[in-house]
Amino acid sequence: MFNLAVPWWELVLRGVVVYALLIILLRMTGKRQIGQLSPFDLVLLLILSNSVQNSMNAGDNSLIGGLISAVTLVVLNYLLGLVTFKSRKLEEIVEGRPQVLIHEGKLFEDVMLDAKLTQHELDCALRQAGYFAIEEVKLAILENNGGISAQGYSEKQSADSQLKKASLKRPFN
Repeated sequence: MFNLAVPWWELVLRGVVVYALLIILLRMTGKRQIGQLSPFDLVLLLILSNSVQNSMNAGDNSLIGGLISAVTLVVLNYLLGLVTFKSRKLEEIVEGRPQVLIHEGKLFEDVMLDAKLTQHELDCALRQAGYFAIEEVKLAILENNGGISAQGYSEKQSADSQLKKASLKRPFN
């Protein structure tokens, strides 16, 4: 239970490699992948965690080995958060930048294609924000977290309450 099958530093190194690979893979899949999790996304994450388990622990099923792996992942996550907080350039690389989807009622289809965002998903998010046509939207932004912020032309609302958020809920992955 307390005897390690591999050296502790190997567990740390394996954790760092797996963490970095998963960050890169999740970043490559795009913003819409990290919005609200559908049941399919949750299943993918559960299977993904199980599939990388053996590459992290090198067959070491000891309590200490598991604790070293867990601490490594938590520390890496904390350090990545700290570094992205201090470095705007690294934050942009890791988290990406918000992208304008609609400006002055004009839809940027190249941004939708790049984000792998379907028209149905955009329409759904806009309806949740209270807009039923693209022409009603002055500005819509795909946020880093996969959500869509939309602002309409309505002069009735104050500037503070005009910005509405809609989550991009994806039924299929």
